Amino acid sequence: MDSQKERSRRDDISSSEAQVQDDREVQEGGGRVAAGDLVLLILRVILGVVFFAHGAQKLFGWFGGKGLEAMAGFLEAKLGMAPGMMWAVLAGGGEFFGAILVFIGLLTRFAALVLCIVMGVAIAKVHFPAFFLSHGGMEYALTLLLVALALCVGGGGRISLDFYFCGKGKK
Repeated sequence: MDSQKERSRRDDISSSEAQVQDDREVQEGGGRVAAGDLVLLILRVILGVVFFAHGAQKLFGWFGGKGLEAMAGFLEAKLGMAPGMMWAVLAGGGEFFGAILVFIGLLTRFAALVLCIVMGVAIAKVHFPAFFLSHGGMEYALTLLLVALALCVGGGGRISLDFYFCGKGKK
């Protein structure tokens, strides 16, 4: 009986040591993908697709958007953001190119920061007056801002070009 308890205790210790070793490999760049890396990938892909479409609407009129001229006019006339063309290019370009970078996981933190800034301005100038759950409310924009903020903090993860070029165990 004692030998069975002793064997069970040794197995528990071995299992704990193996888990610690697995965790250490992940932390030290051992090449394993953790659940957090999959979460970051999912966030990157979803955020990238959403912002790609919104940026393309502003810049090119794709996906039912009105294009750059209309966006510039809206920014100047309705929001008082002059020169409208400059702000339209910055907003649309930030969304479009930031989305591509976030999607592929290249310069993820920088691109996500750009998206945070764009959404912060959108919330302050457009969505905040409607506040929450009303027509044009800020809950959707706030959600996008928070997902982008999560990527600013978490980076691209192991399934990204950031990790491929810069990660691989580097501290």
